Amino acid sequence: MSWQPEIDEIKHRIELAKEMGGEANVARQHANGRLTVRERIDRLLDPETFHEIGAMAGKPIYLNGEMVSFTPSNFVCGSGRIDGRRVVIGGDDFTVRGGAADAAVGNKMGYSERMARELRMPIIRLVDGTGGGGSVKTLETMGRTYVPANPAWDIVVASLSEIPVVAACLGPCAGLGAVRVVTSHFSVMVKEISQLFVAGPPVVERGVGEKVTKEELGGSHIHARSSGAVDNEAESEDEAFAQIRRFLSYLPSNIWQLPPRSANQDDPHRCEEELISIIPRDRRKTYDIRRILSLVLDRDSFFEIGRYFGRPLVTGLARLNGYPVGVMASDPGQGGGGLDAPGSEKMTRFTDLCDTFHLPVVNFVDQPGFLIGTRAERAGTARYGARAMAAVYQATVPWVSIILRRVFGVAGAAHGNAQALNSYSPSDFRYAHFTI
Repeated sequence: MSWQPEIDEIKHRIELAKEMGGEANVARQHANGRLTVRERIDRLLDPETFHEIGAMAGKPIYLNGEMVSFTPSNFVCGSGRIDGRRVVIGGDDFTVRGGAADAAVGNKMGYSERMARELRMPIIRLVDGTGGGGSVKTLETMGRTYVPANPAWDIVVASLSEIPVVAACLGPCAGLGAVRVVTSHFSVMVKEISQLFVAGPPVVERGVGEKVTKEELGGSHIHARSSGAVDNEAESEDEAFAQIRRFLSYLPSNIWQLPPRSANQDDPHRCEEELISIIPRDRRKTYDIRRILSLVLDRDSFFEIGRYFGRPLVTGLARLNGYPVGVMASDPGQGGGGLDAPGSEKMTRFTDLCDTFHLPVVNFVDQPGFLIGTRAERAGTARYGARAMAAVYQATVPWVSIILRRVFGVAGAAHGNAQALNSYSPSDFRYAHFTI
């Protein structure tokens, strides 16, 4: 009289869960150019490090006491490792009810968020579908609506000030799924296979009479290049996973740790002759700010974030002598580098990221001032600019400003905390190019 039959039943259910929504739905996912959630987890994490939690959560059907079918929850979660460090990961299974919350069973998404916060580990969200949102089909079946609530959202919000939160939009993400993507420290979309919107094309057509495709409504060209709702875009899912791994490599696992230093193969005393002439004497001519960054920072260490949004300001993570730092830089090739509303919003968010995770900031300044004119006024440049200034003045991390050419006006004064500088704060320094 052993427990072997029960053990065999558990193993059987786990194997059924790995079949996800069945062969037909998996084939449809692949035909749409998308990986399954389990393939995504395997490709993102270090090999054979995924420890799944709640694999047997699902809906079984019995006949005469025997289970004849099993539909797993459409959310897969657990822990694993990236470059040897533990992370929590959770992903929507689009092959089961398109990721709708009514198929999630037991709020595994909420469990993964709580797990990450309580264990003080980074969390990675692989969002595909409504990502925890509801389904219209469920309302039709119920014959009624209900007062909505966002499960575990108090944990989601609290985590932003404690652990790194990363999200990948890996399919058509609507409603709560879209919000889960953008409520993060770093987000990425994949060109052509990812779309993000509050509501999909059928709802948009019914609600406002606008007939659009998913790509026209919320493709990566909109959110990574125009709205700024998403930070980066990738050519493929594998590239998106590589960006996630690289982003996390600069950050600590939580705010109670320091950012990890990497072995440095670059001479910290390297001095590039090109820097002597890279800034033209003629102030009407521009220069390549990204080339300057490559000459100053550790070789090949700069990871740009939000390249196509707020383009007068370049932001990203890098290393100096192996130490992670946050990098901001004016781009004179974009409107002379004048800080506009999107650039100000970008500065605010990036400064807060660095301050949260103890990343010193190196600011390469060539600032003619806030953008002016009617277009700038309509965009609310003054308000966004004031918020950016507040973020800079509230920052407590070490701060270095390297003034490359110009530093004018109120926006110029926001290159660092001027009051701290005037009081000779040991955490704030500024250096000026001799042609200023």
